[in-house]
Amino acid sequence: VAIQPIGEFRDLGVLLPSHYSFSTFTDAWGDGHMGGYLRNSFIVTIAIVIGQVLTSILAAYAFAFLRFKGKRFLFFVVLSTLMVPTEVTIVGNLDTINKLHWADTFAALIVPFLGWGFGVFLLRQAFLGIPGELRDAAAMDGYTHFGFLTRVAVPLARPAIAALSLFSFLVAWNQYFWPLLVTNDDSKRTVQIGLKQLVSSDVASFNRVMAGTLIAALPIAILLVVFERQLVRGLTAGAVKG
Repeated sequence: VAIQPIGEFRDLGVLLPSHYSFSTFTDAWGDGHMGGYLRNSFIVTIAIVIGQVLTSILAAYAFAFLRFKGKRFLFFVVLSTLMVPTEVTIVGNLDTINKLHWADTFAALIVPFLGWGFGVFLLRQAFLGIPGELRDAAAMDGYTHFGFLTRVAVPLARPAIAALSLFSFLVAWNQYFWPLLVTNDDSKRTVQIGLKQLVSSDVASFNRVMAGTLIAALPIAILLVVFERQLVRGLTAGAVKG
């Protein structure tokens, strides 16, 4: 449909286009401002992925290896956040964003998502799968917690970290409702909102809408094809560990 002339698209008797036209992609990229929306989505998504991976690594290491009072309770609290619907936190988060005067900024799109309970759980399970002999050997070699984390734990948990990064990217890339709430400036809006605006402003050119959809879906498709094996390995790593 994206490369089919609009006249043939409206003709129900035509299945395959008589000729292909890629002008819809350039129209969606330029007139539909999909290029700018795509750039914003990359900025927001990459920042969220980096933030979630870093915070998940640190928190997961603490829950897996450190001993401190209330550890079980705090881990239960982290897991409890996974059972809270996003809609429940919308009003409170939006009020916080307004008080901080972060509306129409990338901070509003990024900061609320820098921590993720699922990431903490996934990496904790991966860290618990590290043999105790390695921890003992590292302690005998004089490794500090930071040294053990960076030189042993993180390298061994790379499949889980890769899976978390990919899953985080997918979730952040597909956000629609929150960016719609905290942004009014098109220069800060993301690709999912751009698709909606493309539909609203150009309903007649449905092939252009399909071209915009392909542009928005292409990064996700590439990631899933390239990193499918890492995703499966990461999600199953440490699955039998408690």
